Amino acid sequence: MSDTGNWCLIESDPGVFTGLIKGIGVQGVQVEEIYSIDKETLEDLKPVHGLIFLFKWQGRDPASATNQAPIEYENPDVFFAQQVITNACATQAILSILLNSRTIELGEELSNFKAFVSDFPAEIKGHAISNSDVIRAVHNSFSRSDPFINEMNDPSSKEKEDLFHFIAYTPINGCLYELDGLQEGPRNHGPAPGDSWLEKVGPIIQERMARYEGGEIRFNLMAVVDDRIKVYQEKVAAYEEQLKALQEKEGPEAGAWLKGEIENLRGDIVKEEGKREKQARENKLRRHNFIPLIYEILKGLAQEDGRLEGLVEEGRTRAKAEAESAKQRKAAAAAAGGASEDVDMYE
Repeated sequence: MSDTGNWCLIESDPGVFTGLIKGIGVQGVQVEEIYSIDKETLEDLKPVHGLIFLFKWQGRDPASATNQAPIEYENPDVFFAQQVITNACATQAILSILLNSRTIELGEELSNFKAFVSDFPAEIKGHAISNSDVIRAVHNSFSRSDPFINEMNDPSSKEKEDLFHFIAYTPINGCLYELDGLQEGPRNHGPAPGDSWLEKVGPIIQERMARYEGGEIRFNLMAVVDDRIKVYQEKVAAYEEQLKALQEKEGPEAGAWLKGEIENLRGDIVKEEGKREKQARENKLRRHNFIPLIYEILKGLAQEDGRLEGLVEEGRTRAKAEAESAKQRKAAAAAAGGASEDVDMYE
């Protein structure tokens, strides 16, 4: 795998993924984080175009029920690109859902890209993604500004860093497909007509999670769904039509249930608008470099008579006091027959 184009790591965050989708010109869909794959949760999000699953990479899949699904090496109806770029798995998982959808409006940029690469083999599709200036630029626009070396990513560190990977699950031509750019091809998990794929994918994801030791909880699941504001607005319009017809027939006092539903949906629209404003603000903060601001603050404090030195000394004193307090709590726990390790977890 190459580092073509220097692709950055991006966060597993629905606001980031939604911003990335809009950045490449796709409208009408968004990404929602989901905490359960039960029927009720997924029913509320329909239509669901695909799921993006994040997990800790352990190398090639061991023998399991999941990877018994056959790999389809050549299927012209499935858009599959091998991942040839380091750090690009998030964007490739998103593209796997967008480019295999029959209902999402891709926009001019992505439509042209799909038409250009559709006949390429999987590896060449991966290289085409790596060489797309638009896709790479949008992906990298969500990198964090970090001028300091993070010891977790320090190549000289002897500690082995955990690697995480994104894959996609999506329905294609009545079958459930698993699209993982590190595999040789898409896995076909069998027939799943209509929305039945949402019921089929749950046990598959649970089986993947069950392979890990009990303490592993670092998983993330997100769904690519229709624009929620548009969904709510269409429901409001439909209910208002029903309410109008009912009141014309039975009088202005009729339709209390419909009035309540309309009010709830309008509340949902307000909440969604607030969530989007928050996500937009967070995405701006992700791109902003605060180091010059911090430098100027420290410089200003240093220029004031001994103020910075006093703050440093205050911090040292506080750290010593907290360390001494921790020792005392450990000693008290040991004297009482408790486990000092429990205290260490919170220090």
